[in-house]
Amino acid sequence: MTYNSKLHFLIDALLHERINDKDMEIPESTREQKQLLRSLMNVRPPKPLATDILQIQDEYLTEEVKAAGITDIDNLTPVQGQLYLWKGDITTLRVDAIVNAANSQMLGCFAPCHGCIDNAIHTFAGIQLRLTCADIMQKQGKSEETGKAKITPAFNLPSKYIIHTVGPIVGSSLKKQDCRLLSSCYRSCLELAEQNKIKSIAFCCISTGEFRFPNEKAAEIAIDTVAEFIENTRSEIKVIFNVFKEQDHEIYHRIL
Repeated sequence: MTYNSKLHFLIDALLHERINDKDMEIPESTREQKQLLRSLMNVRPPKPLATDILQIQDEYLTEEVKAAGITDIDNLTPVQGQLYLWKGDITTLRVDAIVNAANSQMLGCFAPCHGCIDNAIHTFAGIQLRLTCADIMQKQGKSEETGKAKITPAFNLPSKYIIHTVGPIVGSSLKKQDCRLLSSCYRSCLELAEQNKIKSIAFCCISTGEFRFPNEKAAEIAIDTVAEFIENTRSEIKVIFNVFKEQDHEIYHRIL
């Protein structure tokens, strides 16, 4: 099956799950078709998918990630000690674990083609991720607490695991509690990584952007918390601070 036929197959399969949309006309351009598929994946509730459809999805996503270009941590140079700084798409990073900035429901972003990291990670990991997260949350029986973390397989991403953490949402002004909770996010992720014998982890800029945590302060907390954890535990874990915006790259580069 060719790339385009896989794309059409998946769109048809997901449209037929939706009674009101199964007769929707599929756009002609590949770009619009990819956007439609991503939208259908984003809004799909957590539920199983037929094995044959799942296999085609996995093949399609593997090709997508490979085409985007995979960056291996072994090809990166640390800024200092075990700390790395890398600007790029975290879904293309080959490390033991990447960190997802999740919301308290832990089910990913349901807004079609939204630009948040939660949306990107759930999209390119595949629909298995939402179902896995739903199982975790059902067993937990309550929303995830801010500052805590959960671990899942990474499915179709180059990494082995995804560690999901809920960062603080800043209100009208930054409070000490926001800072404590953000620090807890990084510490919880590192503790979970150590428990699972993870040797390398990539952190996104947790709580910045839509959660409105000031970028400079967030970077300071991230670096200080990671450095303190490594010093106190003598951990040998390699830590990548992954940034997507040039603003964050400048901040982290200056502080490091």
